[in-house]
Amino acid sequence: MSSLMSSQIRPSLSPPPPPQPQPQPNQSITNPSIHLTIPPTTEPTHQDDHPSTDYSALSQWLRAAVLGANDGLVSVASLMIGVGTVNQTAKAMLVSGLAGLVAGACSMAIGEFVSVYAQYDIELTQMKRENAFEEKEKLPSPAQAAGASALAFALGALLPLLAGGFIRPWGARLRTVCGVSSLGLAGFGAVGPC
Repeated sequence: MSSLMSSQIRPSLSPPPPPQPQPQPNQSITNPSIHLTIPPTTEPTHQDDHPSTDYSALSQWLRAAVLGANDGLVSVASLMIGVGTVNQTAKAMLVSGLAGLVAGACSMAIGEFVSVYAQYDIELTQMKRENAFEEKEKLPSPAQAAGASALAFALGALLPLLAGGFIRPWGARLRTVCGVSSLGLAGFGAVGPC
């Protein structure tokens, strides 16, 4: 068995090359055949390192817009279908949809204003404690958040309202509201993860 497992170690005829020093900024490496100078770089090396893009702020606005639009779509479509089941006229569905749009947009705006104002107040108090007023422009705007939330809700609510509010046959009106609402939810869901 030992005859089958024989191994040999042969000495190398040439010594291993000496280790090369690692280049430092503005350091030259000289070899008899190569001359290389590595300048320091101050620019971002990756696309993700770009300092001017704030994805966290963008993601918060996109999240609020998608949630507001979904809420408007589902609330108004449900209200229109419920009223349309009891009272089969197009006018009743249209009026209920408009009432739901106005009430929901106001509710979303007030809720968003209160929420963002509470966050604004906490962050402002923290800045006063730390005497860091140079970052005041980074604070969220409660009025802007309320307006964006109301607009997102209204845009979502317009889909079922415009799709089913003017169709005369009762069955077609209900199917249209359900179909447009389903497509709208799929569309808003596709926008959300981007």
